[in-house]
Formats: sequence, C-alpha cells, structure tokens
Amino acid sequence: MTNPNPQSGSPDKEPASEAQAAQNALGNTERAEVATEPDRSVAKPGPEPEPKPSLGRLFLDNLWAANTFTVTLLSLVLAIVVGAVLMIISDPEVLSTYSYITSRPSDAINSSWTLVSEAYANLFKGSVFDPEAFSGWLDGANGWQAVLAPISETLTYAAPLVFTGLSVALAFRGGLFNIGAQGQATIGVIMAALAGFLLPLPPGLHLLVAVLAGALGGAIWGFIPGILKARAGAHEVINTIMLNYVATYFLTWLIVQNGVQDPNRTDAISKAVDSSAQLPRLLGDNLRVHAGILLAVLATWAVAWLLNRSTLGFELRAVGANPDAARTAGISVTRTYILIMVFAGILAGLGGSNMVLGSTASALTPLVVAQIGFDGILVALLGRVKPWGVLLAALLFGALQAGGNRMQSYSGISLELVTVLQALIVIFIAAPALVKAIFQLRAARAARLQTSLAKGW
Repeated sequence: MTNPNPQSGSPDKEPASEAQAAQNALGNTERAEVATEPDRSVAKPGPEPEPKPSLGRLFLDNLWAANTFTVTLLSLVLAIVVGAVLMIISDPEVLSTYSYITSRPSDAINSSWTLVSEAYANLFKGSVFDPEAFSGWLDGANGWQAVLAPISETLTYAAPLVFTGLSVALAFRGGLFNIGAQGQATIGVIMAALAGFLLPLPPGLHLLVAVLAGALGGAIWGFIPGILKARAGAHEVINTIMLNYVATYFLTWLIVQNGVQDPNRTDAISKAVDSSAQLPRLLGDNLRVHAGILLAVLATWAVAWLLNRSTLGFELRAVGANPDAARTAGISVTRTYILIMVFAGILAGLGGSNMVLGSTASALTPLVVAQIGFDGILVALLGRVKPWGVLLAALLFGALQAGGNRMQSYSGISLELVTVLQALIVIFIAAPALVKAIFQLRAARAARLQTSLAKGW
C-alpha cells in the first residue's frame, strides 16, 4: 500500500510545514557553501588597548593614594584632630559637660565645638588673615598694616627656620645627620652680634659684614665635626651634640664679659646691635618682617641649584647614597664630608644671624637663638629634605608659632600645644604606614613613598 505522505519519515510524526521545509533547505545550502569554501580563518586579534585615562581620572585615582601630598595633608588633619582632643581634655569647664553626656549630649558637643573652633580660628587669624582687620581697613578704623600683620609675623618666624632646615636637609642628602644646627646657629648669632655692635662701619657695609660674620661662625662650628668625621671617623651625631652644649655655655659666659655686656644693665644681656647692621624691614617700622625672608628664599634656590645642577651637588648626593661606590668612582669622600658640614654650618649661622640682626632681638641673651636649630630638624623632615619643601615647611611652622601667640591670648590655650602640634605632624609624616593604615590608602603608593624617604635620608 502506498504511503499517502512521502515526506513523512514515520507515521507517528506530523508532516513538516512548508516554512520548515524551506528553512531546512536554506540551512543545508549554507552548510554546503561553508564546507566547500576554502579555509580563510586568521588568528583572533588581541584585546583592544584601553584608552589613555584623562587628567581628571588620573587625579581621582591618585587622590586617595599614599603619595607625598596626600600623606602630608592627612598628617596635618590627624594632628589637628589630636590637638582638638587635647584642648577638650585640658579645659575643666568643657570636660565637666561630659559627666552628663548621656542625658544632655548637646552641651558637650556645643562646648567642645566652641572651644576648638575659636582656638583654630585664632590660630588662622594670627598667622594668615584676620577678617575683622580687613573689615576695619575698609571702614577706615585701622590701617593696612593690621591686615598684613599676621603674614608679617609668620614670615618673621619662618625666616630663621628656613636656614636651619636647609642646613639639616643638606647634611641629610650627603649622608650625615647634622644635630648641631643649634650650636652652629648659636656661634653665628654671637659673631653677627659682635660685628654688629663692635665694628664702626657705614650702614650698607656694616650689614654685609655682620651677615658674613654670622655665616663664618656657623662654618667654623660645622667644620669641626666635619673634619673629625672625615679624618678620625668620629660620628657626627655625638660631635654635634657636644658642640651644641659648648656653644650654649660659651654664649652664656660671653654675654657677661666686659665690653660685651650692656653697661647699663645688671642682667645677662649684651649691647644692642647698631641700626646700621640690622636687616631692613620690608613693610615699614610697624611690621616686623625683614629682608631675612628674601635671603631665605635666595638660600633655598642656591641649595636647590647646588644639589641638582652642580658637580659638587652630584658628588654630595653620590656620597650620601653610597660612600664606598662614590670612593670607587673617584670621589673624595673625605673632602665631601668636610664641605657638607661647612655648608651646613654656613646656613645655620645665617639662621642665627637673623635672630639678632632682624626684628626678633637686637642684643645677645642666653635664649636669643631659641630652638631654631632643633626646629630645623623637624622642618627638614617635614620638607622631605628637599630645598623647596623645607621652605614650605618653615612657613607652616612659622604660621603655627605666629598663630599660637594669638591662640594663647584670645582662647587661653597653652602655647605648648603648638609644639605638640608640630611634633604630631612630624610623627605622622615620618610614619606613612600609620597614615596609610588609618585612612586605608593604597599600599603600592605607600611603598614608593617609603623608598623615596629612604633615598632622601
């Protein structure tokens, strides 16, 4: 019997529709063409290169990485936060509000915010800008000197710190730890003051001789540990620490000697430096900023040029990186050590001369140098032992000192808190791993930062 539907493969299946048959026929044709077509396949191309990120994207990617700028900025933030906590716990009135914080938390929060905000506002007003003084100048209540007074104080305090910071940084780059900037600045201030009130010279020449005398005094005090390090291998840290004491006690003894002590005084104070030997003030007699800040900027440029553009600077950095390799390359390590300490002494001596030839003091006293040598170590660390970084760090420390005076007067905050803030800033900057852990910064950037710090030292 003939099958009525020849297209059907089995009586149990329904016959395919015309559309299905046409589709099957088309598929068979395509498969046949593919089978008969020669193999023209080629290797698959690799993934397309990613487009170069934009400048804005790079900024956002690196914003929260442990680079130098981020670590420094976050170190300042941490120091400010810790300083705020110290203000709160040291104020009895504010601290008393925390005894009932569970019942009235707003009292503790408001009193803490008032104390901290007023203190830091006065710190800013005393170092950078005072809006009230600016409004008074516009209204005619005060002159323009009141507007520039905060900047004037900041620059006055920063000028000697630039020199001592450069002194320590230069020695660091040469592989030496110059703890003796304090002693070198002390001898510098002695020599500058002696030239300032013992030598009768005309105004322009008198100032030049006094400044050079301060530089010479620092150079002599830097040469001693330099020659001992180079010739005898004596450690510069021990030598400079001992020389700091020698310089301090020499100053104390010298002040009360005949011809040096002020004949009209019975306390330990020397004669006043002649006006012809004093650095000129830049903004008039009512503001203290003087030409020492211009010398500081010039010294910063000179040290940057010395380190990065001169043959001596290359030898200095080579000795600091690896003395044995530098000696093998034909560099005199002995000569370089001596020159490093002499140059460091010159810079510290110039910083000391700023203390007596500028507007800070006009006569020798046992505390005329203050702590600019030891503060210079902090400035050098904060500036990453780079010349222009040292200048910026000195401006920051000068602002803290200038603003700290107003903060103490207006807010009743102890001036020692400014010293605590300085120490905290340096601690956090010197420990980038700590800042990275607190803020969860990227580890790769932190590793490069630690490498750069090790090279700088």
